[in-house]
Amino acid sequence: MVKIKPLGNRVCIKRSKATTTKGGIILPDSAQEKPLEGEILEVGPGKDSQPLTLKKGDRVLFSPYAGTPVEVQDDEDTEYLIMSEDDILGILT
Repeated sequence: MVKIKPLGNRVCIKRSKATTTKGGIILPDSAQEKPLEGEILEVGPGKDSQPLTLKKGDRVLFSPYAGTPVEVQDDEDTEYLIMSEDDILGILT
């Protein structure tokens, strides 16, 4: 597990893995659209003494071009994103 502590009103998100098609066909990574959902791993302290409404463990939706991809060498092939709370469209329940 990677520890990244975002600053301000930013969050660190672990992007969900792409799944197979309904017919069970596995597409190569280059042909797949990246999932637009993920799990929040860490949240920043907030900005201007206003805490974030998101919390660790929330599953969220975000826009396709939101966030900055972060590559960290670890055992998993996981894509992390750092993004502002404003870039998050909603929480999955």
